[in-house]
Amino acid sequence: WCTADIGWVTGHTYIAYGPTAVGATQIVFEGIPTYPNAGRFWETVAKHKVNIFYTAPTAIRSLIKAADVDPKVHPKNYDLLSLRLLGTVGEPINPEAWVWYYKNVGNEKCPIVDTFWQTETGGHMITPLPGVTPMVPGSCTLPLPGIMTAIVDEAGQDVPNGQGGILVVKRPWPSMIRTIWNNPERFKTSYFPEELGGKYYLAGDGAIRNKDTGYFTITGRIDDVLNVSGHRMGTMEIESALVANPLVAEAAVVGKPDETTGESICAFVVLKQARPTGDEAKRLALELRNWVAKEIGPIAKPKEIRFGDNLPKTRSGKIMRRLLRLLAKGEAITQDISTLENPAILEQLGQQA
Repeated sequence: WCTADIGWVTGHTYIAYGPTAVGATQIVFEGIPTYPNAGRFWETVAKHKVNIFYTAPTAIRSLIKAADVDPKVHPKNYDLLSLRLLGTVGEPINPEAWVWYYKNVGNEKCPIVDTFWQTETGGHMITPLPGVTPMVPGSCTLPLPGIMTAIVDEAGQDVPNGQGGILVVKRPWPSMIRTIWNNPERFKTSYFPEELGGKYYLAGDGAIRNKDTGYFTITGRIDDVLNVSGHRMGTMEIESALVANPLVAEAAVVGKPDETTGESICAFVVLKQARPTGDEAKRLALELRNWVAKEIGPIAKPKEIRFGDNLPKTRSGKIMRRLLRLLAKGEAITQDISTLENPAILEQLGQQA
């Protein structure tokens, strides 16, 4: 069962033609994971004896929050023993969510395939092979055979393991994007930029490899790299620090222009408790700033923290960060929001500017 929206590559690959091509029996699901209650995913798995479950980290984090608020919808209350393989897709998964997923949904018996790929790659690129690759929470581990991924600096030079950089693919592969319709020049400049030598496929993500294992960890989109007073930080790093706080269910971090530091950090936070207001919100914001300073360093403290009942997401559970960037800057949202699950949250988060 793939829970993705069928309009995204994961949805049409793992709902439309993938299962059909191999003659698999599958669940096709319309709706959101929290309606009519947040046990809907687990109820569906139990009812239909799902073997393989593939979902997004954001959906997992929202269900962690729901289970903390209402223990009746915790996965331990459902028969999930039919599951043999779990997957995560769409964005990096923070280690805390990975561990919860592994323990509470997979009963510590199901491998988790943390899959890195894109619409443009046409298939999985970096992922553990279930039962073969030793797993590490938060890491998509190693590329599939024949996929030559690497991490380079802004000049296209390889960086050593343990040092973050830009994720690229050095050699072609069968299912790769071939062009952009009626715009081959944009295809070249977007995916094979001259700054990297013109021959490396630019994934658009930052990554780091473990010094010892060589495992890849995706640190977020390179346009999600913040530059605060000359210090470069990935938004994923700050989000993971926030979510590691026992009060926090979900967090999304974006940058906004700042006259003093060039860019400042704006965090949108969903707590495991009711959304705070007034003095309580100020107190909790200060507490979370200090927490991030302790976890990463003072330079990573968010200048602004906005609390929401939830975050703007697609129906498949992916956070729409482009909307958060506009909210952080105080700009009007004029883009299409037809795939947004919860449009009302934009007003709530925008009012706190």
